[in-house]
Amino acid sequence: MKFDICAPILGFEGVKQISLEKIDDNFMRMISAEDSNISFTLINPFALREYDFEIPNRTQELLGVDEKSNILVLNILLIQNPIEESLVNFIGPMVFNTDTQKAAQIILSESTKYGVAEKISVYLKK
Repeated sequence: MKFDICAPILGFEGVKQISLEKIDDNFMRMISAEDSNISFTLINPFALREYDFEIPNRTQELLGVDEKSNILVLNILLIQNPIEESLVNFIGPMVFNTDTQKAAQIILSESTKYGVAEKISVYLKK
């Protein structure tokens, strides 16, 4: 599925459109339409931990979100070897409105209980 990026991905401001490909029930790949060398592995944060935040009003407007919208939230995963050393960015979730095919990255306040680079192994041991 293709998505237009409405709010830039931090560090990748030139990425304006992406495709989202399912790997399995918990993982997806996000690939830039402009440069196929730019891709991210994404993970379903809800499979790892309790995770909640408010989507800012401005982002809701950009994504065309309303109470009936189908929203997908995924987090960027930095793959390491061994896989248990991989890092999850919980502070910069990607939010996708599958109805409007628009996406944005939200940067959560540093005062949240989430980290920018948490080892996935912490959540796999549970």
